[in-house]
Amino acid sequence: MSIMRRIKNSNFWIRLNSWEYWPFEVVYIPIMFYWLWLSIRARSLFFFSASNPGIEYGGMLGESKIKIFDEISPDLKPVTLLFAATASKDEILQKIEESGLEYPLIFKPDVGERGLLVEKIDNETDLDSYLEIIDQDFLVQEYIDLPIELGVMYYRYPNKSKGKVSSIVVKEMLSVKGDGKSTVRELVLSNPRAKLQLETLEIARADVIDKVLDDGEELELVPIGNHSRGTAFYNGNHLINQDMDRAFDKIASEISGFYIGRFDLRCASIEALNNGDVKILELNGAGAEPAHIYHPGFSLIKAYKTLFKHMRTLLKISRINNQMGVDYMTLKDGWYVFKQLPIFKKAKTARS
Repeated sequence: MSIMRRIKNSNFWIRLNSWEYWPFEVVYIPIMFYWLWLSIRARSLFFFSASNPGIEYGGMLGESKIKIFDEISPDLKPVTLLFAATASKDEILQKIEESGLEYPLIFKPDVGERGLLVEKIDNETDLDSYLEIIDQDFLVQEYIDLPIELGVMYYRYPNKSKGKVSSIVVKEMLSVKGDGKSTVRELVLSNPRAKLQLETLEIARADVIDKVLDDGEELELVPIGNHSRGTAFYNGNHLINQDMDRAFDKIASEISGFYIGRFDLRCASIEALNNGDVKILELNGAGAEPAHIYHPGFSLIKAYKTLFKHMRTLLKISRINNQMGVDYMTLKDGWYVFKQLPIFKKAKTARS
């Protein structure tokens, strides 16, 4: 293999050539400057805290997922249990049994970030492994086996009765298709998106990594719909219509103090989505992105324009709520909350 071909096949080149793989901190440099400008306009660095009064800190700084989930109608969400970090295996198994849950299950931190420590648990062996690594309160959630997974961004101005679906991302789980002669490892190496996950897959999918798949056989490698885990995000904005707007107006109106955020959900069909017949896996508030921007080949300039527009909407909602009596978080309180975030505590521990 020539040097140029090796370079083009390298993980470095794959990441360099597609901004969707760039580090979050790099992509968000212009966003942070724009954020400062909006903060000056709002006269508050934490203006977003007023965006969703019913969600801790507006949904930007380590909000509890279970507290948000408690506001969602039971028929729209999977059964979800909360456990303390100190919960014993016996306690967990007992509550799972009492709730009528069965494997597979989804385990995730109650305060999470970008899919970290979200895992599909298929049996007690997986459970034991998860309990060895989780060091914070966590959720156990019913696994929803519906064919379509989406992220639906919605907003409504507090002084308006109707809102708008502004973004839809269609998620395609990381998978490979067999040719009857290549191993899963070889198929992964031939797929740039999967290749970036090879080291993780060699551990997580050690049971199949050297298996030869039949011709046309598909194998899902990662069941979690997170971009950092290899899931492909596709622009689904062409699906937005008035029926969908009405459906999410109804869903959102039942969530106290919610005005902007992204519903991560599963549904049986697009028709079901338009009717609001969905299962909400997670609701993210002010910190959510219009994730359709991660569509392969989506222009970085266009992505910034989309994010800037989204942030202006966030600012407008926050200012309206503030004018209606919702206080912005103070700098002192904001700094205190930031220091309590798991990611901040881990960084501090690593330095000490």
